[in-house]
Amino acid sequence: MLRSKGENVFSYINVVLLTLLSLTMILPFIHIAAKSFSSEAHVLAKDIVLWPRGFTTISYEYVLSNKQFYTSFGNSIFITVIGTLISMALTVLAAYPLSRKGLPYTRFMMLLFVITMFFSGGLIPTYLVVKGVGLLNSLWALILPGALAPFNLILIRNFFMGVPDALEESARMDGASNFRILFAIYLPLSVPSLATVGMFYAVGYWNQFFQAMMYITDRAWMPLQMFLLQLVTDEKSADLVVSDVFREVTPETVRAAAILCAVLPILFVYPFIQRYFVKGVMIGAVKG
Repeated sequence: MLRSKGENVFSYINVVLLTLLSLTMILPFIHIAAKSFSSEAHVLAKDIVLWPRGFTTISYEYVLSNKQFYTSFGNSIFITVIGTLISMALTVLAAYPLSRKGLPYTRFMMLLFVITMFFSGGLIPTYLVVKGVGLLNSLWALILPGALAPFNLILIRNFFMGVPDALEESARMDGASNFRILFAIYLPLSVPSLATVGMFYAVGYWNQFFQAMMYITDRAWMPLQMFLLQLVTDEKSADLVVSDVFREVTPETVRAAAILCAVLPILFVYPFIQRYFVKGVMIGAVKG
């Protein structure tokens, strides 16, 4: 199908704008990577742009020799994996009944979920609730309070509503229960939406730092992002006491190396999930 001249111009403009937008996101990342692999002299001279100078991995050796890094990394892995599993279970178990046409007061219950997207109890009441149930200084404080996201619930519910009723009716004729229908019919058909929503949850848990600042004071439960935040913003933590082995390490290169170490694990997951993104979000957004 031939496109008009206006459509071609519009496509070219889109390509240029999206390329520029992508560069604004990619170039800072490349700059941080270049700085993390550069020597002390070049970093202090501020002549690093997009390519490392005086290539060295000493900053990574310093970061990876820090015991707190491994503790925080393990905490973030636990929060991300367990939190995503709990969130997906709650989202699916809430979305399935809310997608059923025979369930009374479905619109009212959905309204309650939607209201929470725009209004919350506030910072202090939330803190008091977390403290009251004994979750302070535990990894569960970073998982349970935000385990169910209404936006993700809406995506999964809308996808479930798009599954043909004939599939459920035939399963019921064979004596299948609600759980059997959910696990044998709906979930296998929902892989794109489930993968997309699962990635949303995983990235959210992995990047959590504000909740950790509120609920975590013990360094043993500090997630990776909080460790990174302290390393980047706290000048006291950036004053490195280095041995002869790490004499070329500077706070700036250590921060850059720590940022890369925090970003790369979740970045490696994207190629496996990316193909589901557009399909999953579009399918879950068409029918409401």
